[in-house]
Amino acid sequence: MMVGSMFSVKTIPGILRPAICSIIPKEDGSTGVFLDAGANADCKPEHLQQFAILGSLFLEHVHGIKNPKVGLMNIGEEEEKGNMLCKEAHPLLKQTKEINFIGNIEGRDLFNDKADVIVCDGFVGNVILKLAESFYSLIRRRKIKDEYFDRFNFENYGGTPVLGVNAPVIIAHGISNATAIKNMIHITLKVTTAGLTEKITQAVHESITQ
Repeated sequence: MMVGSMFSVKTIPGILRPAICSIIPKEDGSTGVFLDAGANADCKPEHLQQFAILGSLFLEHVHGIKNPKVGLMNIGEEEEKGNMLCKEAHPLLKQTKEINFIGNIEGRDLFNDKADVIVCDGFVGNVILKLAESFYSLIRRRKIKDEYFDRFNFENYGGTPVLGVNAPVIIAHGISNATAIKNMIHITLKVTTAGLTEKITQAVHESITQ
């Protein structure tokens, strides 16, 4: 899907790497996102900077969350913590005026309200995604009924968007049923109605011309 998007739909001029943006159900009932969720296993700091902008625009215009808080997934809250990517990305995100950067967050902050947009490379993001999916599978096998963990069911979301390409592209799960496909159509409609592609294009153009 990613390769097809880049070669057929094409990347928005100025976007270095499109990213897969995945929903995070927050414990307080709100919705967050993290990206990249698996398209870009190896990233540069500039990629994470753009992921932060893409995720912020998605939450603001599709989910109505104004000035979403952006956190960098790391192994500690201190600025000097992390691998080389995180150490170099932190000051870059800190100086990015287009986002509301709140600093580093840790894995324990994934489902609380500390950050709305969580930025990471695709390697880390895919591990997070598969871990979150396992929660739902685990509670179903154990026949546990919990309203919060029911929100981890991928059918509720239908699909996840590829951000940074010239048209709305939504990736569905390979085992999607009728409910998932219906909700994928709903999210596609919301992204299209919000004019997200146009808003991303405008934001990238403005950042280049500044």
